Amino acid sequence: MQLRAKACVPGVAALLAALLTGCSGTSGIGDESDDSKPGGSGSSNAPAEPGKYRTLPEPCGELDEDTLDAMLPGIPEMEDVEQREKAYEGTPTVTYDTDRRVGCNWKVESTGASHHLLVDFERVVSYDGTVSDDARAAEVYATKLRDAGLSRPSGSPTASGDEDEEKDKDKGGSGDEDKGDGTGGASQVGDKPQGGKNARVDDDKGSRKGSDKDAKGAKGSGEEQDGTADPSESAAPPPGLEPRTLPDLGDEAFLDDALTTAASASRHRTVTVVFRTSNVIVTIEYDEQPGRRTDVPDSKEMQDKAQDLADMLAGEFNE
Repeated sequence: MQLRAKACVPGVAALLAALLTGCSGTSGIGDESDDSKPGGSGSSNAPAEPGKYRTLPEPCGELDEDTLDAMLPGIPEMEDVEQREKAYEGTPTVTYDTDRRVGCNWKVESTGASHHLLVDFERVVSYDGTVSDDARAAEVYATKLRDAGLSRPSGSPTASGDEDEEKDKDKGGSGDEDKGDGTGGASQVGDKPQGGKNARVDDDKGSRKGSDKDAKGAKGSGEEQDGTADPSESAAPPPGLEPRTLPDLGDEAFLDDALTTAASASRHRTVTVVFRTSNVIVTIEYDEQPGRRTDVPDSKEMQDKAQDLADMLAGEFNE
């Protein structure tokens, strides 16, 4: 009996040792919470952040009557109440996905000109899990900027990326002519024809019999004998009003100004303001076509009104 008891001692010792070893191994169980939170190498595989905006407002309801009266002077001229109310409502742009893009058009005739206004909201979504919605929206905005013949300011965070893209595409300013006619097939807009330095044929040229074919551009620039103004001289906005980036609007913004000059039609000016706020791009197109071929829309007034509207819309998105 004594020999058998002594034989059991080593077995019990081995069992106790195994149990102690198993207990000491449980010290790593407390790290399970770290595995449940993706971190370290796992965090690099996390999807990019979604954009700030998940829905879009209805643009036809964003503009108040005072704003529309100022930009479309033909509306307050309407005597019929129902017709005036219908003009205020605007016409929604046809889109296939209102969660991604919505727009509204207003087109009104006044006593002196035809005016058209387009407001477009585009919510950009990235389908690349490694690219955020904001980054994708910045790419879309950069394309619009290049189409206007502009580039980001050198100090902007995304300017270096644009330089690389421009080297590949080499298309700067190719979209200027299209901008003059508006984008997306939208009809054009404007404001009241203005008098003063930008409006009419120089009276000193009366010896040319005041022919419509001899009408001058906004800066009283040269004429051609066939009556067609030289686009290189008359289509450019006055100094200080050239197409440019706008530093204090949304995350980034630019303004384009194009005057269409055609021999067989009156001239019309299109002012376009585009700005990006997070993953939404807002486009405003404001066009005026005077009733008389000798009238040229006032660039400064149209730009001021378009920028005022853009500031108002940017404030709405930030609320």
